[in-house]
Amino acid sequence: MDAELRALAGAHGVATWYEDTERRRIEVADDIVVAVLAQLGVDAGTPDTVHAELTDALRRHGHSTVPDPLVLRAGESPALGVPGELTLEDGTVRPVRDQLPPDLPLGWHTLTIGERQVTVVVTPPKLPPVPPAWGWMVQAYALRSAGSWGIGDLADLRTLVTGSARLGAGVLLVNPVQAITPVPPIQRSPYSPSSRRFANPLYLRITETEPFRRASPEVRAEVVALAPPPGTGLIDYDAVWAAKLAALERLWRHSLPLPPPPEDPALCDFATFCALAERHGPDWRTWPAELRHPRSGAVEAARRDNPRVAFHAWLQRLCREQLAGVRAAGRDAGMAVGIVHDLPVGVDPAGADAWALQDVLASEVTVGAPPDAFSQQGQDWNLPPWRPDRLAAAGYAPFRDVIRSVLAHADGIRVDHVMGLWRLWWIPPGRPASEGTYVHYDAKALLGVLALEAHRASAIVVGEDLGTVSDEVRTDLRDRGVLSSAVLWFQRDEDAPGEPLLAPGRWPTEAMASISTHDLPTAAGFLRGEHVRVRAERGMLADPEAERARAAADREELLAELAEHGLLPADPSETDLVAALHALLATSASRLLLTSPQDALGVVDQPNLPGTVDQYPNWRIPLPVAVDELLEHPVVVRAIAYLRAARPGTDAVTRSAGPAAQPLNRR
Repeated sequence: MDAELRALAGAHGVATWYEDTERRRIEVADDIVVAVLAQLGVDAGTPDTVHAELTDALRRHGHSTVPDPLVLRAGESPALGVPGELTLEDGTVRPVRDQLPPDLPLGWHTLTIGERQVTVVVTPPKLPPVPPAWGWMVQAYALRSAGSWGIGDLADLRTLVTGSARLGAGVLLVNPVQAITPVPPIQRSPYSPSSRRFANPLYLRITETEPFRRASPEVRAEVVALAPPPGTGLIDYDAVWAAKLAALERLWRHSLPLPPPPEDPALCDFATFCALAERHGPDWRTWPAELRHPRSGAVEAARRDNPRVAFHAWLQRLCREQLAGVRAAGRDAGMAVGIVHDLPVGVDPAGADAWALQDVLASEVTVGAPPDAFSQQGQDWNLPPWRPDRLAAAGYAPFRDVIRSVLAHADGIRVDHVMGLWRLWWIPPGRPASEGTYVHYDAKALLGVLALEAHRASAIVVGEDLGTVSDEVRTDLRDRGVLSSAVLWFQRDEDAPGEPLLAPGRWPTEAMASISTHDLPTAAGFLRGEHVRVRAERGMLADPEAERARAAADREELLAELAEHGLLPADPSETDLVAALHALLATSASRLLLTSPQDALGVVDQPNLPGTVDQYPNWRIPLPVAVDELLEHPVVVRAIAYLRAARPGTDAVTRSAGPAAQPLNRR
C-alpha cells in the first residue's frame, strides 16, 4: 500500500491490516480503505487528494491543544497550557490556570478557554466488585403463559424473576427490549432495534396496564377479545403487534383526558418518527425528501398537534411503568445483582435512531464481522455505526444518552460486542461482509462514559468479549471493573499445545459465565451437532464434511473434559449430559453463572443462526413449557441445582429452595 494512503488511514483510525481468528495477518485492499475513508468524508480517490487530505490531517493535529472532549479518571490533573474557566455540572464555576485540579467531582463539566468550550468528563477509577450469583440469560419473547398474547411479555419476565429469586437466583440477563418501528413487517431481531433509547411495546402486558385497570368492564371485555388465540408455534410478530396495537388504541381512546405531547426532545423525535412511519412507511430513507431530517420545517409541521405523536409517547410511558415493575420485583426479592439489560451494537438503518441521530452515524455503512470458523463468509449485521469523529465532536452525549436509557430500568448492562468500543468492522456500501476493515474509536473515552453512567445508576457492566479480542482490551475491562464473558465453547488454554478446553476453575473470576449464547448452539444442539446440520442445509459451509468431523472432535473433547472432572455419567442420555454440562459450569471461577431456559430444558434449536434472516426462524422459537412451569420442570430442576449449590442465595432463600444438587452417576 502507498505510504501516504497508509498514513492517511491511520490518521482517521482506519485499519490497513488486521489479525484473523487464526492470528494471521490479513492485508486490507487499497480500494476498501479508500471506500471506508470516503464514508468518513475523506477523499482518497487519487494520489493528489490523498496527499492533500494527509497534509490537512497533520495540520489539524499539530494545532490541537486541549482535546475536546476531555475524558478523565477521577484524580487525573492534566496540563492545559492555557488558563480557562471550568463550569461544573452543578453550576459551580472554578477558575483554572494551566492545569485542571485533581479534585474534580465525577460528572459532565464544561471548560471555557477563550471562545472555545471543551466538554470535560470525569469518570470513576473503577466500578465496585460484583457479588457472586447464579441466574438466567433470557430471550423474553420466547417466554409464554396463559396471559401473554402470542409472545413473551414483561409480566412473564416478572414472573420468572420472582420465581427464580425464590430459588436463590441473583441475576437475570434479558435480551434487548428496545423499540421497534411500529409498522409491519415488524423487525424480529432484538439486536436490530429501531431505537436503543426507547422500549418495545410488543412486550407490554396489555391487561396489566393502568389504562386497562381504569377502563370500564365493557372496554376491558373488548380489549380481551382482541387477544390472539393461544398457540405454541413460531411467534408471528406482525399478528401480535396488530392485536396489541388495536387493544392499545382502544384504551387510548378511552383514556381521558388525553396526555399532552411529549416535552422531552428525544422522546418527541421518536414519537414523531413512529407517526411518520405509519403514514409514509417504515424506512425513512424512502420518505419525501423534506421529511428525511428531524430538524426540517416539514417535520416540525408534521409533529405539531399530531395525536399519533402523543399516542406513541404514551406507549413509552406504559413501557417504562412495566419495565420498572420487573426491576422492582428483583429488588424486592433481594436479588444480589438484579436485572441486566442487553445493549445491541447498533440500530436498524431504516429506523428511528438512524433518522434522529443521522448526523453522528455513518448511515451508508453497515457493521459486522470478518470471516471466521462459525461464519465463513463473514457477517453483515446491517447496523450503521457511530462516526468516531462526529461522536467526539458531540462530546459523546449521544452515546451517553443510549447508556442512560438502558440503565433507567436496569441493575446492570451487558454491552454486546464490547470490542465495538475499540473498533468496528465497517462494510462499505455495495460490498460483501468479507470486504471491510476495522475503524477505531477512542475506547478510553467510551469506556469512561460507560463507567460513569453505570456508577451513577449503581449498575454492573458486562462486556461481551468473545472471539478474537486483544489482551489490551481484556486488561482495560478488568481495570475498569467491567466483567468479561466466559462461554464454555470458547474457553481455551491458549498457552497449551493445541489450545485445549480450559478447565472452568481457571476461567476469569471477573466474568459472567455460561454454557452458550443466543448466537451459538444450545447445550443439546452442540451434543447433537445441530449447528453443523442447519448451516450445511443452508449452504453456509464451504466443506460440510470437514465441519462434521470437527464438531464430532469438539464433542469428544467436551466429554473428555467432563470425565476429567468426574462428571461424565455411565451410559449417559442426552438429558444426563445436559445436566453434566451445568455441573461443569458450576465449577467455574467466574462470579456470575448463567444458564438459559433453552440450555436447561435441553432444547435443540438455537434462538438465532448468524448469517441468516428468513432461512432460519431466528427470534421466533418459543419455549416448550410455560413460564410458570419452567422452574418446576424436572430437567430444569436437575440442571440448575448445581448452579444453586455453587452460588447460593441468602440463607432464608436457600433454606426454602428445595432439593440440593444430586450427585451424578459417575464413571
